[in-house]
Amino acid sequence: MAKFFRAAIMGPPGSGKGTISKRIAQSFGLQYLSSGHFLREGIAANTEAGVMAKTYIERGMLVPDPVMTRLMLSKLEQLSSHSFLLDGFPRTLAQAQALNNRYQLDLVISLNIPYETLKERLSDRWIHPRSGRVYNMGFNPPQVEGKDDVTGEPLIQQDDDKPEALMARLRHYKEVAKPVIDLYKSLGILHSFSGTETDRIWPYINSLLSNKMHTLAQDAHQSQTP
Repeated sequence: MAKFFRAAIMGPPGSGKGTISKRIAQSFGLQYLSSGHFLREGIAANTEAGVMAKTYIERGMLVPDPVMTRLMLSKLEQLSSHSFLLDGFPRTLAQAQALNNRYQLDLVISLNIPYETLKERLSDRWIHPRSGRVYNMGFNPPQVEGKDDVTGEPLIQQDDDKPEALMARLRHYKEVAKPVIDLYKSLGILHSFSGTETDRIWPYINSLLSNKMHTLAQDAHQSQTP
Protein backbone atom coordinates (compact mmCIF):
# COMPACT_ATOMS: atom_id res chain seq x y z
CA MET A 1 0.00 0.00 0.00
CA ALA A 2 1.40 3.44 -0.96
CA LYS A 3 2.46 5.67 1.91
CA PHE A 4 0.79 9.05 2.16
CA PHE A 5 3.01 12.12 2.22
CA ARG A 6 2.20 14.58 5.00
CA ALA A 7 3.80 17.97 5.43
CA ALA A 8 3.32 21.32 7.17
CA ILE A 9 4.47 24.86 6.39
CA MET A 10 5.32 27.52 8.98
CA GLY A 11 6.12 31.21 8.66
CA PRO A 12 5.28 34.63 10.11
CA PRO A 13 2.48 36.84 8.76
CA GLY A 14 3.32 37.96 5.22
CA SER A 15 5.95 35.25 4.65
CA GLY A 16 4.25 33.95 1.49
CA LYS A 17 3.00 30.70 3.04
CA GLY A 18 -0.27 30.83 1.10
CA THR A 19 1.43 31.37 -2.27
CA ILE A 20 4.01 28.62 -1.70
CA SER A 21 1.39 26.25 -0.28
CA LYS A 22 -0.75 26.56 -3.41
CA ARG A 23 2.28 25.91 -5.61
CA ILE A 24 3.15 22.80 -3.59
CA ALA A 25 -0.44 21.52 -3.74
CA GLN A 26 -0.65 22.04 -7.52
CA SER A 27 2.83 20.68 -8.29
CA PHE A 28 2.75 17.61 -6.06
CA GLY A 29 -0.94 16.77 -5.72
CA LEU A 30 -1.14 17.39 -1.97
CA GLN A 31 -4.41 18.34 -0.32
CA TYR A 32 -3.94 21.93 0.90
CA LEU A 33 -5.38 22.27 4.41
CA SER A 34 -5.54 25.84 5.73
CA SER A 35 -6.50 26.26 9.39
CA GLY A 36 -8.03 29.67 8.56
CA HIS A 37 -10.25 28.11 5.92
CA PHE A 38 -11.44 25.37 8.28
CA LEU A 39 -12.10 27.92 11.02
CA ARG A 40 -14.33 29.95 8.70
CA GLU A 41 -15.99 26.76 7.47
CA GLY A 42 -16.64 25.51 11.02
CA ILE A 43 -18.07 28.87 12.07
CA ALA A 44 -20.34 29.05 8.99
CA ALA A 45 -21.57 25.47 9.58
CA ASN A 46 -22.13 26.08 13.33
CA THR A 47 -20.12 23.01 14.31
CA GLU A 48 -19.38 22.63 18.03
CA ALA A 49 -15.72 23.63 17.55
CA GLY A 50 -16.74 26.41 15.14
CA VAL A 51 -19.19 27.95 17.63
CA MET A 52 -16.53 27.83 20.36
CA ALA A 53 -13.90 29.33 18.04
CA LYS A 54 -16.25 32.18 17.08
CA THR A 55 -16.64 33.30 20.70
CA TYR A 56 -12.88 33.85 20.94
CA ILE A 57 -12.46 35.42 17.49
CA GLU A 58 -15.28 37.92 18.16
CA ARG A 59 -13.41 39.06 21.27
CA GLY A 60 -10.18 39.45 19.30
CA MET A 61 -8.57 36.49 21.08
CA LEU A 62 -6.59 33.55 19.73
CA VAL A 63 -8.52 30.29 19.49
CA PRO A 64 -7.28 28.06 22.36
CA ASP A 65 -5.27 24.91 21.60
CA PRO A 66 -7.98 22.37 22.59
CA VAL A 67 -10.57 24.02 20.30
CA MET A 68 -8.15 24.41 17.39
CA THR A 69 -6.87 20.85 17.79
CA ARG A 70 -10.39 19.38 17.90
CA LEU A 71 -11.37 21.33 14.78
CA MET A 72 -8.28 20.33 12.77
CA LEU A 73 -7.99 16.69 13.86
CA SER A 74 -11.65 16.02 13.07
CA LYS A 75 -11.01 17.47 9.60
CA LEU A 76 -7.87 15.37 9.14
CA GLU A 77 -9.79 12.22 10.05
CA GLN A 78 -12.10 12.87 7.08
CA LEU A 79 -9.03 13.18 4.84
CA SER A 80 -6.97 10.37 6.34
CA SER A 81 -6.55 8.65 2.96
CA HIS A 82 -4.86 11.68 1.38
CA SER A 83 -1.42 13.20 1.21
CA PHE A 84 -1.70 16.70 2.66
CA LEU A 85 0.00 20.01 3.40
CA LEU A 86 -0.99 21.84 6.59
CA ASP A 87 -0.88 25.66 6.73
CA GLY A 88 -1.49 27.46 10.04
CA PHE A 89 -1.57 24.26 12.09
CA PRO A 90 0.18 23.26 14.29
CA ARG A 91 0.77 26.78 15.58
CA THR A 92 1.83 25.88 19.15
CA LEU A 93 3.78 23.08 20.82
CA ALA A 94 0.57 21.65 22.33
CA GLN A 95 -1.01 21.50 18.86
CA ALA A 96 2.13 19.88 17.40
CA GLN A 97 2.16 17.21 20.13
CA ALA A 98 -1.54 16.46 19.62
CA LEU A 99 -0.94 16.15 15.87
CA ASN A 100 2.09 13.87 16.44
CA ASN A 101 -0.04 11.52 18.53
CA ARG A 102 -2.28 10.98 15.50
CA TYR A 103 -0.13 11.53 12.40
CA GLN A 104 3.59 11.46 11.64
CA LEU A 105 4.67 14.32 9.39
CA ASP A 106 7.29 13.62 6.73
CA LEU A 107 8.42 17.22 6.25
CA VAL A 108 8.04 20.66 7.83
CA ILE A 109 8.97 23.80 5.86
CA SER A 110 9.86 26.94 7.82
CA LEU A 111 10.05 30.32 6.03
CA ASN A 112 12.44 32.95 7.42
CA ILE A 113 11.68 36.35 5.87
CA PRO A 114 13.35 39.65 6.98
CA TYR A 115 11.24 42.07 8.99
CA GLU A 116 11.50 44.87 6.39
CA THR A 117 10.17 42.55 3.67
CA LEU A 118 7.24 41.48 5.88
CA LYS A 119 6.42 45.11 6.70
CA GLU A 120 6.45 46.05 3.01
CA ARG A 121 4.27 43.09 1.99
CA LEU A 122 1.69 43.56 4.73
CA SER A 123 1.31 47.29 4.15
CA ASP A 124 0.12 46.35 0.64
CA ARG A 125 -2.13 43.48 1.81
CA TRP A 126 -5.93 43.70 1.60
CA ILE A 127 -8.39 40.96 2.56
CA HIS A 128 -11.94 39.89 1.71
CA PRO A 129 -13.15 39.16 5.28
CA ARG A 130 -15.87 36.62 4.47
CA SER A 131 -13.75 34.29 2.30
CA GLY A 132 -10.25 35.08 3.54
CA ARG A 133 -9.07 35.86 -0.01
CA VAL A 134 -5.88 37.92 0.13
CA TYR A 135 -4.75 40.56 -2.37
CA ASN A 136 -1.44 42.40 -2.58
CA MET A 137 -1.38 45.77 -4.32
CA GLY A 138 2.20 45.11 -5.43
CA PHE A 139 1.93 41.74 -7.16
CA ASN A 140 -1.64 40.41 -6.85
CA PRO A 141 -4.03 43.40 -7.01
CA PRO A 142 -7.83 43.01 -7.34
CA GLN A 143 -9.35 43.62 -10.78
CA VAL A 144 -11.25 46.59 -9.34
CA GLU A 145 -9.42 48.58 -6.68
CA GLY A 146 -10.81 47.94 -3.21
CA LYS A 147 -13.23 45.20 -4.37
CA ASP A 148 -13.12 41.39 -4.14
CA ASP A 149 -12.79 39.74 -7.60
CA VAL A 150 -15.47 37.11 -6.90
CA THR A 151 -18.18 38.94 -4.94
CA GLY A 152 -17.41 42.61 -5.60
CA GLU A 153 -17.60 43.21 -1.84
CA PRO A 154 -15.23 45.72 -0.18
CA LEU A 155 -11.73 44.69 0.85
CA ILE A 156 -10.27 45.69 4.21
CA GLN A 157 -6.80 46.18 5.60
CA GLN A 158 -6.52 44.44 8.96
CA ASP A 159 -5.33 46.58 11.87
CA ASP A 160 -2.74 43.97 12.81
CA ASP A 161 -1.21 44.14 9.30
CA LYS A 162 -0.28 47.78 9.90
CA PRO A 163 3.39 48.47 10.73
CA GLU A 164 2.78 49.51 14.34
CA ALA A 165 1.18 46.13 15.13
CA LEU A 166 3.47 43.97 12.97
CA MET A 167 6.45 43.95 15.34
CA ALA A 168 4.27 42.65 18.20
CA ARG A 169 2.78 39.97 15.90
CA LEU A 170 6.23 38.93 14.73
CA ARG A 171 7.58 38.76 18.27
CA HIS A 172 4.60 36.62 19.32
CA TYR A 173 5.04 34.33 16.30
CA LYS A 174 8.71 33.74 17.14
CA GLU A 175 7.96 32.98 20.79
CA VAL A 176 5.18 30.50 19.94
CA ALA A 177 6.89 28.96 16.89
CA LYS A 178 10.32 28.35 18.45
CA PRO A 179 9.34 25.24 20.50
CA VAL A 180 7.44 23.85 17.48
CA ILE A 181 10.46 24.42 15.22
CA ASP A 182 12.76 22.86 17.85
CA LEU A 183 10.49 19.80 18.04
CA TYR A 184 10.52 19.22 14.28
CA LYS A 185 14.26 19.92 14.14
CA SER A 186 14.80 17.19 16.77
CA LEU A 187 12.72 14.81 14.65
CA GLY A 188 14.95 15.57 11.63
CA ILE A 189 12.09 16.74 9.40
CA LEU A 190 12.52 20.55 9.53
CA HIS A 191 13.81 22.43 6.47
CA SER A 192 14.24 26.21 6.72
CA PHE A 193 14.32 28.63 3.78
CA SER A 194 15.38 32.28 3.92
CA GLY A 195 14.94 35.09 1.41
CA THR A 196 13.03 38.18 0.39
CA GLU A 197 11.34 36.87 -2.78
CA THR A 198 8.96 33.93 -2.99
CA ASP A 199 9.99 33.22 -6.60
CA ARG A 200 13.62 32.81 -5.51
CA ILE A 201 12.77 30.54 -2.55
CA TRP A 202 10.37 28.36 -4.56
CA PRO A 203 12.94 26.47 -6.73
CA TYR A 204 14.70 25.20 -3.58
CA ILE A 205 11.41 24.07 -2.02
CA ASN A 206 10.38 22.48 -5.32
CA SER A 207 13.68 20.57 -5.49
CA LEU A 208 13.35 19.39 -1.87
CA LEU A 209 9.79 18.13 -2.44
CA SER A 210 10.76 16.42 -5.71
CA ASN A 211 13.54 14.50 -3.95
CA LYS A 212 11.31 13.58 -1.01
CA MET A 213 8.51 12.36 -3.29
CA HIS A 214 10.98 10.35 -5.38
CA THR A 215 12.38 8.68 -2.27
CA LEU A 216 8.86 7.94 -1.00
CA ALA A 217 7.91 6.34 -4.34
CA GLN A 218 11.08 4.21 -4.31
CA ASP A 219 10.44 3.05 -0.74
CA ALA A 220 6.83 2.15 -1.59
CA HIS A 221 7.99 0.19 -4.65
CA GLN A 222 10.61 -1.72 -2.67
CA SER A 223 8.13 -2.58 0.08
CA GLN A 224 5.80 -4.09 -2.55
CA THR A 225 8.55 -6.06 -4.32
CA PRO A 226 8.59 -9.72 -3.21
